Amino acid sequence: MTTYKGINGFAVQSVAADPSPLDEGQVWYNNATYAFKLATLQAAAWASGGNLNTARYILSAAGTQTDALAFGGYTTAPTSASESYNGTAWTNTPSMSTSAYGRGSAGASSSSVIAIGGQISTPPFFTNATESFNGSSWTTLPATMNTGRYSQAGIGTQTAALAAGGFEPPGDTPSNKSESYNGTSWTNTPNLNTARGYIAGSGSGTQTAAIVFGGSGPSAATESWNGSSWTTVNSLNTSRKGAGGAGTQTLALAFGGFTSDPTAVGSTELWNGTSWTSNPTGLSTARGYSGSAGTQTSALCAGGTPPTTAATEEWTGAAVATKTITTS
Repeated sequence: MTTYKGINGFAVQSVAADPSPLDEGQVWYNNATYAFKLATLQAAAWASGGNLNTARYILSAAGTQTDALAFGGYTTAPTSASESYNGTAWTNTPSMSTSAYGRGSAGASSSSVIAIGGQISTPPFFTNATESFNGSSWTTLPATMNTGRYSQAGIGTQTAALAAGGFEPPGDTPSNKSESYNGTSWTNTPNLNTARGYIAGSGSGTQTAAIVFGGSGPSAATESWNGSSWTTVNSLNTSRKGAGGAGTQTLALAFGGFTSDPTAVGSTELWNGTSWTSNPTGLSTARGYSGSAGTQTSALCAGGTPPTTAATEEWTGAAVATKTITTS
């Protein structure tokens, strides 16, 4: 008869605490809780979170899945609404100084965020303003972007950020502009290889190691930034504009967006530093132009369209989890 020891070469161990790290298929007996346990693979999935207080699209977000800020966007007009998320519910915070949508965003938490550029409702329509949020109030900074634009990718932190792509005047001209921010001023950096708006970005916590992907067209193009130049790398599997993005230069997540107007998708892809892989599980609500934040294993998608929604979804990546073995 086949036994656990015969398969694995050792017997089930009795331990006082669950081991770490775990290997899928590992079995042990926890003698403190008097239970046999199994390390099993938990599939990646999206789950419902708390709804935004203000339904909107082309909004911005920054932070983590449990400490995020969503701001700006479009309802029936550009809005200045700002909300923080604690992993369960959204709470209204003081509004931005300027009502705008399609703002770039960067920040590590809900109390340390900058809003970059955007589109406003009065001429010249494109703003180059930068606003900073400290958890209590928004402040318009003296630092302005060199080129006002909207729907650009925002990457990095409140004091070390990168803005790339978007739309710029005249009209809605797809932009290849790239600029970096050092906490005091914006500096032009080398341009993207492919000009596009409605572009997503990923580079949590750093302005010198990032990727941008998707965009108007719709596009599947992906570009990697090393602090001095942009390099075209392997494309998304699904061309899309207005996608959400989360993660880092080497571990990123792309979700939602539009494959054409008005066709929104919920499909999710994972980036491993070399190529994109489609995940079997997509957003429950197909949408684009949402606010996004977080990492490849713990991300947030809030708002979007169509129709204009307040829905929030939380992403949990695949992981090895502990399961108690029972007789049932």
